[in-house]
Amino acid sequence: MYRSKAHGRWLFIGIAAAALAIATPAAADWALDFPASATELGNKVRGLHHLALIICVVIGIIVFGVLGYSLVKFRKSQGAQAAKFSHSTKAEIVWTVIPVLILVGLAIPTARVLIEMEDTQAADLRIKVTGYQWKWRYEYLDHGISFFSNIDDASNAASILGAGLELHEHYLRDVDKPMVVPVGKKVKLQLTSNDVIHAWWVPEFYVKRDAVPGTINETWFKAEKTGTYRGQCAELCGRGHGFMPIVVEVMEQDEYDAWVAGLTAPAEPEALEEPEAAVSQIAPAAAGGASSR
Repeated sequence: MYRSKAHGRWLFIGIAAAALAIATPAAADWALDFPASATELGNKVRGLHHLALIICVVIGIIVFGVLGYSLVKFRKSQGAQAAKFSHSTKAEIVWTVIPVLILVGLAIPTARVLIEMEDTQAADLRIKVTGYQWKWRYEYLDHGISFFSNIDDASNAASILGAGLELHEHYLRDVDKPMVVPVGKKVKLQLTSNDVIHAWWVPEFYVKRDAVPGTINETWFKAEKTGTYRGQCAELCGRGHGFMPIVVEVMEQDEYDAWVAGLTAPAEPEALEEPEAAVSQIAPAAAGGASSR
């Protein structure tokens, strides 16, 4: 009797704790699906996830349904007697063939997507991405553009202990110089690292690839929508790991061309003084010197 009361009390405590957890404001941020993708390939990956999830749910319903039915229908209190056979060839064939068909059905579309994910050929733009502690370097191999992307000054200032500054909307997820790419173009990334292992990850692109020292890893994405997309280093890389955000600006082709032109245009030389003006300024000075003598 005492043991059953103790079990009941702990069950009540567990249910109450679960109810309080669900009632917290953080419950509003729970996500039950992958994020919406900004790329066609990401939508294919998301579709594979949904397909596998549906198959698993259907299998679970069938298995646990049969299990529950068997427990209720053939329980000892109803006088059920266990069967005396040791095996069934038909049953073994059925529960072997069906899983094989399911796995083959999943393997075919999965292989297609994996092959497409690794196909970095025919890229419209090549960018070399180098990870540093704790920043990124982007080199546009087709344009001769290179720059470092650091966490923004506002996040840096607000992260100081005791600073008392208000945290802005994209705290620790904004940079001083974002990667800029054109919409609808295949962008090939060549990733490496200058020190330790990093990982370049932007959830909306469904791209996550390690940057390893001494090695070039390749991946690609093709953004179908303009906008700002944020990510971060996804490999524990030291003290400043949380201060290594990624920001990608996807813009229309003409805007991208203007951005490239602004970074590649040669600096205008300083205007030189006209020779006639220089002579006219020297002449009075020389005349003044002669009169003084």
